[in-house]
Amino acid sequence: MSHRHLYCACQSLAFLVAILPGILLAEDIVTVDPARAAELETQWMTQPRQITFDGLRAGEGYFSRDGSQMVFQSERDPANPFYQIFLMDLETGDLSQVSTGSGKTTCGWIHPDGDEVLFASTHADDQTQAQQTAELEFRASGKERRYAWDYDPQFDLFVKSMSTGELAQVTRERGYDAEGSFSPDGETILFASNRSAYERTMSPREQTLFDLDPASMNEIYKMNRDGSDVVRLTDTLGYDGGPFFAPDGERFCWRRFSEDGATAEIHTMGLDGSKPTQVTHMGAMSWAPFYHPSGEYLVFTTNRHGFANFELYLVRTDGKSEPVRVTYTDGFDGLPVFLPDGKSISWTSTRGANKRSQIYRADWNHEAARASLGYGAETTKTANEDIAAALAAARSSVPQFTAADIGRHVDYLTRPELGGRLTGTEGERRATAYVAAYLESLGFEPAGRDGTSFHEFDFPAGAEIGAKNSLTASVSATQTDLTLDENWRPLSFSGNGEFAAAPVVFAGYGLVAPKSESIPEYDSYVHLDVTNKWVIVLRDLPQDIAPELRQHWARYSAPRRKASVARDLGACGIIFVAGPTSEVKQPLIRFDRDASQAGVSMAVVSVDNETAAAWMTAAGQTLGEEQRGLDKGEMAMGYELAGVKLSANIEIDRKTGIGRNVIARLRATEPTTPQPMVIVGAHIDHLGKGGGGSSLARDDERDSIHVGADDNASGVAAMLEIAQYIAAERRKGTLPANRDLVVAAWSGEELGLFGSQAFVKEFRELFPDAPQVKLDAEAQAAAQTHAAMLAAHGAAPEDEPLTAAIAAYLNLDMVGRLREKLVIQGLGSSPTWEGEVQRRNVPVGLTLQLDKTSTRLPTDAAALVARRVPILSAFTGAHEDYHTPRDTPDKLNYEGAAKIANLFALITRGLLTAQTVPEFKLDEGEQTNEMPRANLTAYLGTIPDYAAGDIKGLKLSGVGQDGPAAKAGVKGGDVIIELAGRKIENIYDYTYAIEALKIGEAVKIIVTRDGNPVELQITPASRE
Repeated sequence: MSHRHLYCACQSLAFLVAILPGILLAEDIVTVDPARAAELETQWMTQPRQITFDGLRAGEGYFSRDGSQMVFQSERDPANPFYQIFLMDLETGDLSQVSTGSGKTTCGWIHPDGDEVLFASTHADDQTQAQQTAELEFRASGKERRYAWDYDPQFDLFVKSMSTGELAQVTRERGYDAEGSFSPDGETILFASNRSAYERTMSPREQTLFDLDPASMNEIYKMNRDGSDVVRLTDTLGYDGGPFFAPDGERFCWRRFSEDGATAEIHTMGLDGSKPTQVTHMGAMSWAPFYHPSGEYLVFTTNRHGFANFELYLVRTDGKSEPVRVTYTDGFDGLPVFLPDGKSISWTSTRGANKRSQIYRADWNHEAARASLGYGAETTKTANEDIAAALAAARSSVPQFTAADIGRHVDYLTRPELGGRLTGTEGERRATAYVAAYLESLGFEPAGRDGTSFHEFDFPAGAEIGAKNSLTASVSATQTDLTLDENWRPLSFSGNGEFAAAPVVFAGYGLVAPKSESIPEYDSYVHLDVTNKWVIVLRDLPQDIAPELRQHWARYSAPRRKASVARDLGACGIIFVAGPTSEVKQPLIRFDRDASQAGVSMAVVSVDNETAAAWMTAAGQTLGEEQRGLDKGEMAMGYELAGVKLSANIEIDRKTGIGRNVIARLRATEPTTPQPMVIVGAHIDHLGKGGGGSSLARDDERDSIHVGADDNASGVAAMLEIAQYIAAERRKGTLPANRDLVVAAWSGEELGLFGSQAFVKEFRELFPDAPQVKLDAEAQAAAQTHAAMLAAHGAAPEDEPLTAAIAAYLNLDMVGRLREKLVIQGLGSSPTWEGEVQRRNVPVGLTLQLDKTSTRLPTDAAALVARRVPILSAFTGAHEDYHTPRDTPDKLNYEGAAKIANLFALITRGLLTAQTVPEFKLDEGEQTNEMPRANLTAYLGTIPDYAAGDIKGLKLSGVGQDGPAAKAGVKGGDVIIELAGRKIENIYDYTYAIEALKIGEAVKIIVTRDGNPVELQITPASRE
């Protein structure tokens, strides 16, 4: 067996002890009697037959392009106890040896031309004979080793011409180079290697793992067939190996082990490193994937049914299916491959009488496989469940607005098997399948891609610190390599690459803030040349400044803002240090693995106080004294740290995932000339088990499913109620619609509005028939004014307004906890809205709080208003269960949600039947230019009640457990009227007041409770 084998992981007793309990306690261990196993396997493969017989063991067989030859490895030489590579002619049965007969070999692969064979071997090592002799003597003693694969650093890749016998060495670097395969055109080789472990100094954690398991440093590489132009494609600690090309040569599959080696999952990636996708989430040892020639699915091996019981499974290459079991025979079934015609499968198995691993072959039922995975007319059991549930909901629902109908949708979307609907996961796909099926059952047309209701989009799926990260300090000509995660750490938005040694300058707090009426300009870089130099700056803000100054400077103190300033001044890198007077919790800035930001074009790192202090001391300065001087808020000249230079290599792996929206369309009753459409939308995604970094779960709730009943199963349920009502009115002939209705279930909202942003960017591709109007001079001027306003609030306006194509967008986000009032936001996007909303509410009778806020809404409406589309957004307020596993269905007000759906359905009906559309005219009131773009470093742990209505002060719906507010005695329902001596009348006053707080310094907070003032002391904590 070899690298692609399951056995490769079982190379030490320590490893077995570590993983065996977890594997053996798996809930789905299944033993099937042989007769029943054979019967179950016939649904996928028939006429299984053994095709290798000789030697102690054989396995890992791969086939030539025309299917006439098989290369495999086998232990069958009495003089060599290790695997050698053989080539079998499947037409004649002739057998020839490919490898030299010396050393260890593994992983043969036949070039598309049918003549050359690629394999890995240690035969060039002068110790091979001694190793062979030692192993033979050990076996002769009667002892038997537990099987373990050897990641010998002498393994290299070789190519042999079978016609000439010429043997060419392809790789020569120290390290395990193996697991190679040719691309379909024969020009590229993929392989696995741990060479980086021998090329650089590993961190202590890497060294510990490598000593236990050399495979932990294995990564996937590609190169030209002659060994040139080597490119590394993966960089995650843990064994990445077994790469195979997709049939089109554009992507490849592989398996990635966790750091501890206990589990592995199947992944795919573009050959250029794009769109890495994890297609299994089985929590077992799943490995050895191989593409079917159709490219539609992968076959792989997993031990989810027990440590020693490996079976074959299928999974779609796009990951949009639950894995499907293929084999049921006890023992080892693994290393599967399809023959080039896709009609046969071959694999390694111990199912024979002697229980030795040999290669088997069987006829393959491709159509049954496709059907089981959801291709064609049939669907997987999972997909069937989603569609069946949607159709059952459609049959049971009524056109009227009822609590039961809302509850039915919420129940399905919050089921545990949907896993919290995190973008890009199986739970998201199941939720979107349910919504799509429901809308199509109502008569909506698919309006996504390729004739479906699905609109896929890419999203940043987090970032990881790569393997090539180093920071070297030269102090008075003495070089020191700093330790990653102990002395230093890159930030997630750092630039990648090598940064040559350059001088270091100190720039205080690194602030550049403009003056205001009462506050002078502040510039940490006055008369300081930072061109091609590293800049070391203090984190956060000066500690001992007045609240007004802290508030003014806060928005200029974010690390990314400071980094951008230094970059624009010509610096090659920026270094953040907390300093001894800082109250931050962590000496190094946290690496945000969920970051969706692009990198800047320079190095951005954080170092600990001791390291920075040593640099300052070497230059004749004292870090603590410098910080205490700056903490008073006075400007000071920066300077160069004489004798100090830094160099770095930074590698941040920014990953991409694939999410999908549901887009469905109900066309106008009497289509004439194209009219602007109406869109009703709600985001369907949530946090999974806390993904995206915005979970507010308590420590005892970590890794629990966040089912998101209010956020936003409630909004999706209300949206579907609206769709059902409009479709029913249309069928009855009582809705003379002048324009189309589009219903959209967005994904990616929790991670940053990625689904709705992708929709507006690709709108013209999805709706090429939508009307277009060229703006006149006046309209262009208005668009420019709108763009400037959006930019002032941190939004990113797009080039083309969609006013002519979209009449209005109605959004439903968190409408499940109606208490006293429904908040309707977005009235500032059109002067039409207030009268329209009030009129449509007459038959419903909800108590409303009308809010002009339009451009600053943290929901999908922001993507539409940025394109000059009038928007309305319904919201019933935040609560203490927000973004926690406690946001559960039992806490919803279903009657209230039904009334909200009723109101928005009537608004939708009015928009569809009206002869004119709402005018887009942005007017958010006097507060527009006062909305703080806060950089809140202080944390109080309060949850505002956004539905509290027009009261003086800030009402709270709750407080975070164990947060500063809870410790101070603040409670949900309290109304904050004063904080740190500042009067609080609204959320804006409150935000400004928090900006002015100093971490760790207690201040007075006054709240009203049951109508009486209560004075408390609260001590702000750090957000980091």
